[in-house]
Amino acid sequence: MAMPGSLRRQPGSRGLVSHCTHHHIVVFLLTFFSYSLLHASRKTFSNVKVSISNQWTPSCQNSTAPELRPYELWNSSHLFPNADEATLFLGTLDTIFLFSYAVGLFVSGIVGDRLNLRWVLSFGMCSSALVVFSFGTLTEWLHFYNKWFYCCLWIVNGLLQSTGWPCVVAVMGNWFGKAGRGFVFGLWSACASVGNILGAFLASCVLKYGYEYAFLVTASVQFAGGVIVFFGLLTSPKEVGLPELGADEDEVSVEEDANRPLMGNDDVDDDDRNYSIQAADNDNQPKAIGFFQACCLPGVVLYSLAYACLKLVNYSFFFWLPFYLSNNFGWKEAEADQLSIWYDVGGIIGGTIQGLISDVLQKRAPVLAVSLLFAVGSLFGYSRSPNSKRINAVIMAITGFFIGGPSNMISSAISADLGRQDVVKGSSEALATVTGIVDGTGSIGAAVGQYLVSLIQENLGWMWVFYFFILMTSSTILFISPLIVREVRLLLHERRLRMLAE
Repeated sequence: MAMPGSLRRQPGSRGLVSHCTHHHIVVFLLTFFSYSLLHASRKTFSNVKVSISNQWTPSCQNSTAPELRPYELWNSSHLFPNADEATLFLGTLDTIFLFSYAVGLFVSGIVGDRLNLRWVLSFGMCSSALVVFSFGTLTEWLHFYNKWFYCCLWIVNGLLQSTGWPCVVAVMGNWFGKAGRGFVFGLWSACASVGNILGAFLASCVLKYGYEYAFLVTASVQFAGGVIVFFGLLTSPKEVGLPELGADEDEVSVEEDANRPLMGNDDVDDDDRNYSIQAADNDNQPKAIGFFQACCLPGVVLYSLAYACLKLVNYSFFFWLPFYLSNNFGWKEAEADQLSIWYDVGGIIGGTIQGLISDVLQKRAPVLAVSLLFAVGSLFGYSRSPNSKRINAVIMAITGFFIGGPSNMISSAISADLGRQDVVKGSSEALATVTGIVDGTGSIGAAVGQYLVSLIQENLGWMWVFYFFILMTSSTILFISPLIVREVRLLLHERRLRMLAE
């Protein structure tokens, strides 16, 4: 008897390899490293928080300041009377950045679906690099310390950096179809973790000369990357005469049902699933989907709310882990920077392996659920990590595996799935908008979280911060529970059908 389309399992790698050209590799690498550089400049700020806090408090004044007038504005680094208030302001800057980043994501997703993705991405990278240079390097060279100036710069930086993720996900969605999407996007989404590692490495190498040089190095590299992207990135296959995704996918049956329970109606004909997010319709310029239309797509709201909780935890590790290691264990700042890399290493491995498993199962939500359940246990274990760098690094990597992995999946592979559903077939420009909604909502949660982390830590201590992380991780599971139940039922149904077919 003929086997249903959802039960025909073929190796995703075969379809993937048969369509891969050197252009695909170049696009993969350019988008990968462009977003890595954006994350590296963000990571620099979290890696030098201790040095900045020391500079902004009376205990560590800069005696080489020139005699500029008025003195209070130009010469004084006494922004705060003590380190606690300086730490609270650093948390406020994280919150300001993430709020502006979240607002920018909603806008950048819409802009990215209407303008050239290459222009938007390169503009964001170069402009953000100039802002980072002004924030961390120029102000220190001039000995100009002003809270409102720092806040304004970080708002602008959040808006500019928000152009990155929707654009790179949309470009990847144009070049890589459903075949092996979980694995490809799982591997590619390691760009954020690689950027964190790169930022931590660059900061630790030059921190001994002053924190301003850490900002200088990362900003310079990011600006150069933006120039390369402008001249080298191909946003879609049609720019080099290759067929659009979906033009020849009828020959690749593995792509029929990727993430079927989330993306489409079970009664939809198999042939209707072969389409492209950027495929040309009767008009040369496809119509972009509206913002509210994108919000109403199946799964977008649930995954956006879930990502708000999960990104809160993931970005708390991103912003506060080096500070926590230095503050809680008394380790040197450069050592804490280098040790924090292991969280990102775990996230890289987790995203790749979990993406591959989701490809095999052709379901995303159950894989996320299992990983997040283990994440609760790893958070509890890490909160009780002893004062041992080796043990701390191991538990940190495990925590990154179970938190960073699902975070990478939602922001990349699942966002691509959501933006390429059957219901958006007539509005082919949707991927950047959907990605902006998911990541923007996640950033709102992360923004609120950074301020809460600083408040909880100051009033209750680090142990309660980890209890807060456990609560947010559990909330992530709760939000996607309807999708988990649905996909588990479909897995059991498919298993029964295969047993009958045999």
